[in-house]
Amino acid sequence: MPTRLRKVRRLRGSRTHGWGQIGQHRKHGAKGGRGLAGGHKHKWTWVIKYAPDHFGEKGFHPPTSKEKRAMTINELDALARKLSRSKEARYEGDHLLVDLSELGVDKLVDSGTVNRKLKVIVDEWSKGAEEKLSRLGCILVKPGGAR
Repeated sequence: MPTRLRKVRRLRGSRTHGWGQIGQHRKHGAKGGRGLAGGHKHKWTWVIKYAPDHFGEKGFHPPTSKEKRAMTINELDALARKLSRSKEARYEGDHLLVDLSELGVDKLVDSGTVNRKLKVIVDEWSKGAEEKLSRLGCILVKPGGAR
């Protein structure tokens, strides 16, 4: 397009070039704010079209700890009382069978007080729990069947 036909040639000397009052086409008010101001408001259609991934979560956040914590139980007697009252109470000889691995418990910690003979199936147990239960004639077994 030839320079002499451009609109700006006609508007030279008019001070506002057709934008009314002097401040109407200046600074950041003309752009709706600086940067992405108004990205959730008046510039939302621009964000949807040109920057759809601007808002929201991105990437992978690794867990704070990679080691799996064992689910432990301490009140074995309360659990045994509850199991003995239920309809699904199973006995092996004179021992009440308590399958902790079935309940999602990985480790038996020092067992508090136990008043009955138990056969406990669990992955791990503490030394204190082993000593206390063996004194009372209880049996500790790993889920595979090995002691």
